[in-house]
Amino acid sequence: MQQPYREPIFNVPGSVVALIGLFIAVHVVRQFLPYSDDEWLTVAMAFVPARYTGFAAEIPGGEIAVWSSWVTHMLVHGDIIHLMFNSAWFLAFGGAIALRVGTLRFLAFTAFTGVLGAAVFLLFHWGEFVPVVGASGAVSGMMGAVMRFLFSALDMGSFNALRERPRSVPLMRLTTALTDKRVVAVTVIYLLLNAITAFGIPGVAAEGGVAWEAHLGGYLAGLLCFGLFDPAPPKPRFEPRIVQ
Repeated sequence: MQQPYREPIFNVPGSVVALIGLFIAVHVVRQFLPYSDDEWLTVAMAFVPARYTGFAAEIPGGEIAVWSSWVTHMLVHGDIIHLMFNSAWFLAFGGAIALRVGTLRFLAFTAFTGVLGAAVFLLFHWGEFVPVVGASGAVSGMMGAVMRFLFSALDMGSFNALRERPRSVPLMRLTTALTDKRVVAVTVIYLLLNAITAFGIPGVAAEGGVAWEAHLGGYLAGLLCFGLFDPAPPKPRFEPRIVQ
């Protein structure tokens, strides 16, 4: 007797789980290190603009970190709250992206948005010793990318399609997305929340701070460039008809 098919409660791609597991593993390892070693490792993995103005050799990580920190800064987080917040949003937005584009494209897109987020931060803080850590730039990029097909699914009247048939949801053209009132509204609200968090709440930006520049760069990279990573939808199959 054939068993009835049951839809899994959690349909999270392995690539998303693996990256979140890596975030957690790095954070756990740091908890067992002496304070000085933890500080060295954190800065070595962090993205530091001062590395690009002749100070690389004087900063933990040395010359290697000039290149590696573009990616490694996404793996280390400031504290458990930072880790949990990024992991939760990574699970939500990353799951939708990975289901749609597959593992390799998802990993490439994650790196791309994280790097673009760091690049925008570099433009605003050229030469400064301001270490940036966390996957917030990549998470913001995923949020921007989801804007390109979330509302298409809603227009289809099938929100479940994002999980069950992700590639069946049309990708909104960039020109359409930039003029769609819903996408514009979400974008404005997101930018305002970042501005308020970074500048408008006393004490929030005092210690550690919020790298709103990385959020901005990642979000715009995801919104504007997701089409480069999104595979073409499968062509419909036509069954030949036999004429008798």
